[in-house]
Amino acid sequence: MDLKKIKIISFFGVFALTFLFHFLYEWFPNNVFAVFFPVNESIWEHMKLLYSGFFFWGIIEYILIRKYDIKINNYILNTFIVMITTIIVYLIVYLPLYDVIGESMIISIGLLIIIIVLAELFSFYLLRMERQDSPLNKASVVLILLGYVVFASLTFNPIKNYIFYDTHHHKYGIDIYKEQ
Repeated sequence: MDLKKIKIISFFGVFALTFLFHFLYEWFPNNVFAVFFPVNESIWEHMKLLYSGFFFWGIIEYILIRKYDIKINNYILNTFIVMITTIIVYLIVYLPLYDVIGESMIISIGLLIIIIVLAELFSFYLLRMERQDSPLNKASVVLILLGYVVFASLTFNPIKNYIFYDTHHHKYGIDIYKEQ
């Protein structure tokens, strides 16, 4: 197996995880799951699907890469960059569509598919770049954890903004932050 095949498998893996992760907090409501998986239907909470999908699949992908002895570079930095850029690109495209059209599952899922495909292509090229022993390569572990700190903070103390508002259940953040 080569990196190209693993990246094709990764598309399906990340896509499947995003669907599974959509329901995990609902099935197992607790503070740990609240950090990693969406606690409501807000736009912001759904960004955890991308972040956690690429993070948890990244662990599986790394195992596959090692199993097949595929030569890659900058894996942790690559994973961090993909996790952050997918959220940024998704929001840049989705928010204007949301403002004009409103919520649409077809647009959300279609955009998710496109974002994952683009992320896997981007990741393929990042992993094949020359090895970089930059401080960012080592700091990526801390940056990934910091991303989860931000998600946790904004889940338990959401900003009162439409990105953080769950229009289905009329609340912000986790259940204890219902709108009055």
